[in-house]
Amino acid sequence: MKEANLKDYAKTYEEFDWSKETATLSGLPDGKGLNIAYEAVDRHALGPLKDVLAIRLVRKDHSYEDLTYGDLKKRTAQFANVLRRLGIAEGEKVFSLLGRVPELYVTALGSLKFKAVYCPLFSVFGPEPIFQRLSKGEGAVLVTNTQFYIKKVRDLLDRLPTLKYILLIDVAEDLDDKALSFSKLMKKVSDEFTIPPTQEEDPALLHFTSGTTGMPKGAIHVHKAVFTHYITGKYVLDFQPGDVFWCTADPGWVTGTSYGIISPLVNGVTSIVDEEEFDAMRWYGILEKEKVNIWYTAPTAIRRLMRMNLVPKEKFDLSALRLVLSVGEPLHAEAVVWGESAYGVPILDNWWQTETGGIMIANFPSLKVKPGSMGKPLPGVEVGIADVEGEELVLLTNPEAQGHLVLKKDFPSIFRGYLHEEERYQKCFMGDWYLSGDLAKKDAEGYFWFVGRADDIIKTSGHMVGPFEVESNLMRHPAVAEAAVIGKPEPSIGELVKAFVVLKEGHAANEDLELELIGYARKVMGPAVAPKEIQFVESLPKTKSGKILRRLLKARELGLPEGDLSTLEKN
Repeated sequence: MKEANLKDYAKTYEEFDWSKETATLSGLPDGKGLNIAYEAVDRHALGPLKDVLAIRLVRKDHSYEDLTYGDLKKRTAQFANVLRRLGIAEGEKVFSLLGRVPELYVTALGSLKFKAVYCPLFSVFGPEPIFQRLSKGEGAVLVTNTQFYIKKVRDLLDRLPTLKYILLIDVAEDLDDKALSFSKLMKKVSDEFTIPPTQEEDPALLHFTSGTTGMPKGAIHVHKAVFTHYITGKYVLDFQPGDVFWCTADPGWVTGTSYGIISPLVNGVTSIVDEEEFDAMRWYGILEKEKVNIWYTAPTAIRRLMRMNLVPKEKFDLSALRLVLSVGEPLHAEAVVWGESAYGVPILDNWWQTETGGIMIANFPSLKVKPGSMGKPLPGVEVGIADVEGEELVLLTNPEAQGHLVLKKDFPSIFRGYLHEEERYQKCFMGDWYLSGDLAKKDAEGYFWFVGRADDIIKTSGHMVGPFEVESNLMRHPAVAEAAVIGKPEPSIGELVKAFVVLKEGHAANEDLELELIGYARKVMGPAVAPKEIQFVESLPKTKSGKILRRLLKARELGLPEGDLSTLEKN
C-alpha cells in the first residue's frame, strides 16, 4: 500500500500556503500567465509524460480509444485552431452536449486553451433546458451529435441569435452553413497552437446549477481554479505517479469537469472513461481489468450497488483499488461501513458545491474515518459553523453547535459570479464568508457533520430536525434501502416529520411494516424527531449527481409548483 501524499494533516493544514503548494505548476512559458489546459495537458506533453496514457475510453462494445498526453496536446490544439478559423473570440462560450466520447474532452480542453469559456450540458436534457442554458449563457458554439441536434436543438435555432455554429461529431460533411462537420474542420487545421497570455482571473468555466424555481444559475469559474483542482487531486484523491483513476460522474455535472477531466490530468495520472451508463457488473469488470487504483463515484451508484446480493471483492480482483470516494449527496454511515466489507476500503465521503469549484471538506486517506461525517477542511480552506441573523454572522465555537456552514472566500476556485445575476451573487456572501446554504455541526475533533439544506430543516414541536439524521437512522433498519424525509405542515406542532421509504428486495410494503418502522424510529431517535408518517415508494426523485430532491417530494405532497426538473434522474 502506497503512503498517502498527506501524511500529517494537522501540520499541513497549519503551514499551508497556496503559492508554495502550487509552485510545481509551471504557468505559461515566458511568464504569460496561467491556463488550465496548459497545466493539464501541454506541460506534461512537453515533458516525460508525453507518451503516458492520459485518457482510456472504454467504448460500449468494450473496445478502447486511447489518448496519450502527446495526443491530447495535438487534438486540443486543433480544436483551438478550429475556433480561431470560425472567427470565435476569446471569452465567448463553447457548449458541449455529449456523452463520454473523446470529442468531449478535446472540446473542453481546446476551448480552455483558446481562452473561450467552456460549459457542459447533460446529454439527457430536453430542448427547453438546453435552450435556457444556451440562451442565458449566450452560447457561440455547440458541439454535439446529429441525433441530439435534430431531436433537441435544430428547432431552437431561431430563438438563439448568439449561436453561430453547431459542430457535429458524427458527420463527414457539413449539413449546412451553420451545422458543420467536427472532423472535417479538425482535418483542415494545424495541430500546433500557442496559448495566448491568460490571466488567473480570466473566465474559464461556466456551470449551471438548478434552482428550485425559474431559470438555472450560471456559476462562473476562472483559470486560477486549477490550483484547487491540483491540490484536491494531490491530497484528497491522493494521486501518485502511475495511478489509474476512474470518475464515473456525468460530463454534464461539475464533477465531470473538475474531477472527470481537469484534476487527474493536472496531476499527470491516467483516467478511465466509460462510454456506457451505470451497469454494476460492467463497472466491476472495468475496475478489475483496468486495475483502477482510485474510484470516485456518487451515492446513487453506491446505493444501487449496496442493493445487490454480491460481495464484489469475492467475485472480482479489486486488489489494485486503493481508494473509493463519493460525492453528490452526504453518504450515510451504513454505506461507508459497507465499502469496507465490499471493497476492503471504506468509502470516503467529501463535500463541495458547484459554487466552490472543487472539494472543500473531505475524509482523507491518512485520517481516521468517522462514518457519516463530511470529514475535515481541505488545507488552505477555512470552514466555520455560524449563526446568521439578518446582516450579522457569528462563528460558533462550541463543539456540536449546529449552524450555517460557511467558508472563508479566499480559496482559488470560489466562483466569481452568477452570470447576469450580480445581486443574487452578492447575497451568497457576508463579509469575508461564503454562505453555502447548508447546515452542519463540528465535533470536538474537528470533523464536520452534515445536518441538511437550510431550506430542508424541519421545525417540529420546538425542535429543529435535519432530514439527513432521520434518513440515516431509518436506513439502519434491515428492510430499508433508501429514505427521504420532509416536513409536512401540521398546525398543532408546526410540521410533522414524514418519511418516504424504498424497501430492500424481499420486504413487502404493508401496514405492519409501517408501524414497525415508526416504532423503531421512535425508539432510536425519540418521539419528537421520529417520523409520524411513512409512505412506501418504488424510488426517490434524484438529480443525475445523486442528490435526493426533497423539495420535489414536498412540492408533490403539498400540491405546489415542482420548479426546475431539468437535472432530474430518469428512473
